[in-house]
Amino acid sequence: MNYDRKVLDCFLKNQLQLFPEPVADTPEEADAFLEEMFAVVVRSKKAVRLYFEEEGVDLEGQDPLEASEVFDVGDGRYLIVEG
Repeated sequence: MNYDRKVLDCFLKNQLQLFPEPVADTPEEADAFLEEMFAVVVRSKKAVRLYFEEEGVDLEGQDPLEASEVFDVGDGRYLIVEG
């Protein structure tokens, strides 16, 4: 999957919400990392919730949108990276 510039910029800017130190410094590194992690981009809040349900991930009552694996791209889409 090729991630668009907006998704890559979002990940680069916010990657420390999931990882203790940066895992990528450039858009190219971010693209390669996200591809390796099988990160997905979904188009709505509802799709984020559905993703976690389908994956069987128990967030222990936490709102899926608040999970550290979920990055708000800012245009209605969300990047989900299971770290």
